[in-house]
Amino acid sequence: MYDVAIIGCGVIGSSIAYRLSGFDLKTVVLEKENDVAMGATRANSAIVHAGYDPAEGTLMAKLNVRSVDLTKELCEKLSVPYAQIGSLVLAFSDEESAHVQRLYDRGVANGVPGLKILSYSEAKAIEPNIADNVTSALYAPTAAVINPWEYALALAETAVVNGVELRLESPVDAIVKTDAGYAVTAGGETIEAKYVINAAGTEAGLIHDMVLPHTFDILPNKGEYYLLDKSEGTRAKHVVFQCPSKVGKGVLVSPTVHGNLIVGPNAVDCAAGDTSTSADDLAFVRKMAAKSIPSVDFRQNIRNFAGVRPNSTIDDFIIEAHDGFFDVAGIKSPGLASAAGIAEYVENLMRENGVALEKKADAVDTREQIRFKEMSHEERAELVKKDPTFGRVICRCETITEGEIVDAIRRPIVPRTVDAIKRRCCAGMGRCQGGFCGPRVVEILARELGCSRQDIDKDKTGSYIVRERED
Repeated sequence: MYDVAIIGCGVIGSSIAYRLSGFDLKTVVLEKENDVAMGATRANSAIVHAGYDPAEGTLMAKLNVRSVDLTKELCEKLSVPYAQIGSLVLAFSDEESAHVQRLYDRGVANGVPGLKILSYSEAKAIEPNIADNVTSALYAPTAAVINPWEYALALAETAVVNGVELRLESPVDAIVKTDAGYAVTAGGETIEAKYVINAAGTEAGLIHDMVLPHTFDILPNKGEYYLLDKSEGTRAKHVVFQCPSKVGKGVLVSPTVHGNLIVGPNAVDCAAGDTSTSADDLAFVRKMAAKSIPSVDFRQNIRNFAGVRPNSTIDDFIIEAHDGFFDVAGIKSPGLASAAGIAEYVENLMRENGVALEKKADAVDTREQIRFKEMSHEERAELVKKDPTFGRVICRCETITEGEIVDAIRRPIVPRTVDAIKRRCCAGMGRCQGGFCGPRVVEILARELGCSRQDIDKDKTGSYIVRERED
């Protein structure tokens, strides 16, 4: 019998698992995919929003603002890339300038510190490449960019170190209320848990309906992006937004923590799991981005991708307790920015509903990550002396060594695929997108896992790379 079963291991599920791993609980996380952070967490804008956009009084507003400092603290503890670069919301007309004023007023009401409304000349001084027809801008200095999938992975890894059990490839098929709690059928097995936390992203509505009457729908909505080479990484210094609309925060242009430039997203209703991109939709993204920063050179694009938002029919986060079953659903933007606060909120909600939470004496809350290219020459030499595999560069674009790849494989959550290695240490993240290092990553994975290269997938289960020749 488990104390808690968490369904889903994106940034929300992993944040909750990390939080609960500090208590004397027997916890299991059930994830349908072959790795953590495989849904919206790995395909989004990677922004820690300042908190001026959500309506005053909503959970989104409260938890977004609360999470800004928590996220920064967690990234420092867990060795996750984080850059507080601030954001700008650009206005292009008197009407949009009035909207910027409303965002400012809302942000002040939400408790966002440091907000300023800038004139065109003031905005141009700190963001030189913005369009000449900008009329004003909202500046939010607390906004930041992070690595979202590494953030989720670091949280989940630390939870596992603290004794949380992670079951991958365990989609939930049924949940039945029992006298002791709940019986959850997942991955062909049935487990018993006193409490269940529904953090299933785009499938949270389906999980909810297994236990409770239907009260909300999840409305998947796709956003498509460009990821540009590092040669474009300084085109913007801040996260540059346009005035938001009813369908989202609009197309942004922003540097990433890796030094690239990200552009997007649009907003298109779709089926859950539909991460396809289209030429027409990407043309729209290009057109809208050029409105903010006309000089973006899309010839430097190295990858397009799409993520699916778990929008819902409720215009707020859905975080509720129902007799030991906890919904954490409809976590759309600013979900990533709010994850730490959501986990704290769920902890308090559990306490309010009678869950005994006793601190674990030996829990850890930190993690270290080796980043060879960020070391000094002296530090590199010392590391290579101890382990020569750190002297062999596998990914030339990102300067990722064999030692870093092996270290990723030997961590608490073992990567099984080429893209899982990419998410952990950036091998294959550069300009060639794994064109050169991909085969070597396959070889290293097969060697370290003790399997054939034919057993190594690119990403999701079944996305094979190497197959036996058929005569």
